[in-house]
Amino acid sequence: QVHLVESGGGLVQAGGSLRLSCGASGNTFRSYSMGWFRQAPGKGREFVAAISGSGGFTRYADSVKGRFTISRDNAKNTVYLQMNSLKPEDTAVYYCAARAFTVSIDAGGYGNWGQGTQVTVSS
Repeated sequence: QVHLVESGGGLVQAGGSLRLSCGASGNTFRSYSMGWFRQAPGKGREFVAAISGSGGFTRYADSVKGRFTISRDNAKNTVYLQMNSLKPEDTAVYYCAARAFTVSIDAGGYGNWGQGTQVTVSS
């Protein structure tokens, strides 16, 4: 098990940027693949991006490709989501998640979740 805490959410105008951070407990962080998901009001949890334990492999949802970048710093037990060119449709609660296997885009494949951080993009 790993405890995850997200930060960095907030209110931003369309076209702006935010960087989300997710800190993890323990000393096995590099053994976990990490994912970012989001959930808008009335919708299901949606895959955003994921990164392998080493950071050498990443995957993105088509809706964020070219705008968002996932990265990690294993020395700091932290994964980041840099969000640029934000759109109102990016408004959601963003969650980070960890799994002790290969990267997955399926939320059901992650057993560890943070509490979420709200991102609101105004038009």
